[in-house]
Amino acid sequence: MSWKTLDDMDLQDKVVLTRVDINVPMEGGRVTDDTRIQRLVPTLSDLLAKGAKPVLLAHFGRPKGQVVAEMSLQPLVPALESAFGAPVVFVADCRGPAAEAAVAALQPGQILLLENTRFHAGEEKNDADLAAEMAKLGDIFCNDAFSAAHRAHASTEALARLLPACAGRLMATELQALEGALSTPDRPVTAVVGGAKVSTKLDLLGNLVAKVDTLVIGGGMANTFLAAQGIDVGKSLCEHDMADTAREIMTKAEAAGCTILLPSDVVVAREFKAGAANETVPADACPADAMILDAGPASVAAIATVLADSKTLIWNGPLGAFEIAPFDMATNTAAQKAADCTKAGTLISVAGGGDTVAALNQAGAAEAFSYISTAGGAFLEWMEGKTLPGVAALEG
Repeated sequence: MSWKTLDDMDLQDKVVLTRVDINVPMEGGRVTDDTRIQRLVPTLSDLLAKGAKPVLLAHFGRPKGQVVAEMSLQPLVPALESAFGAPVVFVADCRGPAAEAAVAALQPGQILLLENTRFHAGEEKNDADLAAEMAKLGDIFCNDAFSAAHRAHASTEALARLLPACAGRLMATELQALEGALSTPDRPVTAVVGGAKVSTKLDLLGNLVAKVDTLVIGGGMANTFLAAQGIDVGKSLCEHDMADTAREIMTKAEAAGCTILLPSDVVVAREFKAGAANETVPADACPADAMILDAGPASVAAIATVLADSKTLIWNGPLGAFEIAPFDMATNTAAQKAADCTKAGTLISVAGGGDTVAALNQAGAAEAFSYISTAGGAFLEWMEGKTLPGVAALEG
């Protein structure tokens, strides 16, 4: 990769416009989960240590080009100060005289937080004039928001082309993890892809079968693949109209030498609720009045064997209805096996996507994974083989 990092830049006394993702959950004006903020600490610590003046650019919510008081970044100041261990100054714009004056007044050791970039309609339009006004504020552009890199916005794409640009620590770590998992992996490579619908992950599945050795399919989308093979899945969540597509993916996988692993046994129930009466049956023996809610123990054992023989793992999506016990067994058990292999040093494991992070946290396996991406759409688009505008701009 040809992008630069902070190590390639002279940062002393430079104003560094730093694009971050602090689009965090809030309740009553307080941050309820500061994971994304904590992941920015290495970048901000390095900028301050190297004598830079960090100026943060960020979005929050979807104000659609309007000033929406509830989506101001100002309430985040206490959480940022706590995480970064430095005073954070806020200014109520990300361009123009007020922002310029705040930058000019910024003292060494301080961080400046600019107001929500999406308060300007030009942000989501990747407007060149808005980007130029932002560029006037700084000397260097640092993008540390991989989770927003799939969007060509003024503060992620156009701005990167107007100033000397580099990747922040979080961005660089994310890119290196994904590059290692998909572009130059240690083989065999296994991908675990779960979730409800094949239709939302078509591009992902199509790209992965050409790049991995084994593709484990779970969750609701496994039902679609089973149905595509003529198996009756009863009342299970299933996209019957995607049967031809599922067969095409299986044909493509066979041609590429990729093994698709589907459940051989399944856990079925008549109702979708915690503790519902359930039974384990062969995958081709789902009762007509029941629904498949998890993979069975034989399926999980097969997954565990594959993981034990793999050197690289990419994980996106749960293997069953992990939110409700006992239908979290397959996800929890497979995740623990991946964690154990990672801790033993035999597996490099990379995971991402909202449900994925929640499922791995619930399984108690997240901390052992080699890398977990906090990005949702950007992680998926990277796995789909798509070019991310925010990354491409850094390589320009």
